[in-house]
Amino acid sequence: MQLAANPIITTASMRHYAGEYGVHSHSHAQVLVGRCGRLELELDGRATYVDAASALILPAGVAHSYLAQRGASVLVIDAATCDGLERYRRFAPPPHWRDPRRAFDPIGAMGELLCAPTLLPRRPINVEALAAAVDATPHADWSSARLAALCSLSVQRFHPRFVELTGHTPGAWVRMRRLAAASRLLRQGRSLEATALQVGYASASALGVALRRDGAVSARELRSRH
Repeated sequence: MQLAANPIITTASMRHYAGEYGVHSHSHAQVLVGRCGRLELELDGRATYVDAASALILPAGVAHSYLAQRGASVLVIDAATCDGLERYRRFAPPPHWRDPRRAFDPIGAMGELLCAPTLLPRRPINVEALAAAVDATPHADWSSARLAALCSLSVQRFHPRFVELTGHTPGAWVRMRRLAAASRLLRQGRSLEATALQVGYASASALGVALRRDGAVSARELRSRH
């Protein structure tokens, strides 16, 4: 196990993970800020994760490994020594840390770190697993209650956390996945009527309206499927 050299200044970079990464450690602390997907970690035998609603402090010298089953994007801050980085902590990052319209300031972020609220242990929401379930049977009744039940959460707890993770309400998110599936089927030559049944729309006309509204398929493409 090889230790990386200590950085001179605090820097940040976007990194993309897929699959499994072996045990390693660093001579400097890191802060991992989830952007997309779910990155599972093991830190000195402790299982944890980072997703789009969380960040965590990885202290210097702590042995850790990664697993991203369906891919994950994480903003990684390689941090020079400063207060607040001595021990593991999972916390809620300030919203502007994840705002793509703003340039990220890693040095300024270190000053905000101590004020970021710690996240207490809570039941995780695995968005990738939910997506796989919806994509397998898009015609099914994918209500908020059903999605929440798959996560062993009440609707009241599930809904705001899902919005925090995805930026969409559960209903809007399911609709987006259904329309994406419909677009793929239509481009493969499936009729509009058959596609509507397969992705959970009551009629071809209802699906056509939804596709036109979202711009997923052109009117000409839709007409060719009738």
